[in-house]
Amino acid sequence: MKLLIASDIHGAAKWCGKLMDEIDSQQPDKVILLGDLLYHGPRNNVPEDYAPKDVIAMLSSIKDSVIAVRGNCEAEVDQMVLEFPCMSDYAVVLDTCGASCGNGAHGVRELFCTHGHKFGPGNIPNIPDGSALVYGHTHVKVDGPNEDHPGIWMFNPGSVGIPKDSTHSCGIYRDGVFEHIVLE
Repeated sequence: MKLLIASDIHGAAKWCGKLMDEIDSQQPDKVILLGDLLYHGPRNNVPEDYAPKDVIAMLSSIKDSVIAVRGNCEAEVDQMVLEFPCMSDYAVVLDTCGASCGNGAHGVRELFCTHGHKFGPGNIPNIPDGSALVYGHTHVKVDGPNEDHPGIWMFNPGSVGIPKDSTHSCGIYRDGVFEHIVLE
């Protein structure tokens, strides 16, 4: 299974376009969107390339490939304009990865996908060892075991639209392994 994982686009059309180029290049089985897709939110500056209507059109063009969860900036109006469900607090994706799911897990690996404002590093949901908590919200890339729960892998793709480390990014999950991709 190959998944492209993205979070925190925040209506940034230029960077959403770069994400779409990466989707075209990678040809993932599914695109996981971890919320905060259209609105920049009251704590963030407006992105230089803020054009949520353009982001709506881009994301709607891949609607059949999208699994999306609600971020803290999503509102009912976002669901009205997007052509895929985006209001769930989390989605669980199961990877039947055979002998090895990466990071020591075997058989089936649970990917608990959420935005990060409800479940995250400080509030791990009840998921089995060998699972991965896949989240956004912080705009900071993470790829490693949780310090308090070493059997849980943590992956944050960073932010497409408003990164805190100035590198716009997304992630790939393939053959049981997570990887960051810097969008340029």
